[in-house]
Amino acid sequence: MFGGTMHTGPCLCHFAGTAPACSPADQSGGGPSPASGGPVDRAVLEDLAAASRILAAQGVVDAFGHVSMRHPDAPDRFLMSRGLAPALVTADDIQEFDLNCATCGGDQRPSFLERFIHGEIYRARADIHSVVHSHSPSVIPFGLVETPMRAMFHNAAFLATGVPVFDIAEKFGATDMLVGNSEKGVALVKALADKPVVLMRAHGSVASGPDLPSAVFRAVYTEVNARIQHQASAYGGPIAALSPEEGVLADAVNMKAGQRAWDLWRRTVQL
Repeated sequence: MFGGTMHTGPCLCHFAGTAPACSPADQSGGGPSPASGGPVDRAVLEDLAAASRILAAQGVVDAFGHVSMRHPDAPDRFLMSRGLAPALVTADDIQEFDLNCATCGGDQRPSFLERFIHGEIYRARADIHSVVHSHSPSVIPFGLVETPMRAMFHNAAFLATGVPVFDIAEKFGATDMLVGNSEKGVALVKALADKPVVLMRAHGSVASGPDLPSAVFRAVYTEVNARIQHQASAYGGPIAALSPEEGVLADAVNMKAGQRAWDLWRRTVQL
């Protein structure tokens, strides 16, 4: 887990058009909006909003994609932006959800359809405290072919234990490719298993971490790693990628030194 100054305390996929946003009544089956897990320090909200802008600045998300974090005081709640392009997110755009992905406290603003990615991961994985969903372009091909994504260098050491692929068609047949309900979220979590990253066939990927900076770090370096693997493959022949043992050792270092990247990225997106 990254140390340092981090306070501990959104795919427009897809809130308009053919996949409309849901009101709190829609999200909770018509019942009352769930209660909040409690107030969150403004600095935490600012960090989460900055994470969204960092991912946009680093080319991981564009108009689509989202990042969330578990509520710092209520593990059965999580925080994520309302349905908005990531580069535009501010602290005032953050919403709170329960693990059924209903907005808390009567928040009526449109939310992301694919919030179920986040809710079901938090429900299943107590070790995960932040989740990034993106469609970063260099990563998508690895969900379409038999060639697995491998850890090309030490900053991507978290990939060395394997990168599974979630194919939504295996259980649900032809769909709009979006994880738009709990059942699809559960299926994605099953593919993720105990790994930090899962690819989504013909869609994108999910990166996760024990805190917000580490999830952002992993999302960024999954995209960088994919570009490097494309380049290495072009030369032909075997690729001397990290072994699982090397990955464990290098990732332990990254979980400490990676705070340097967060501090740099955080400063570059100050409002």
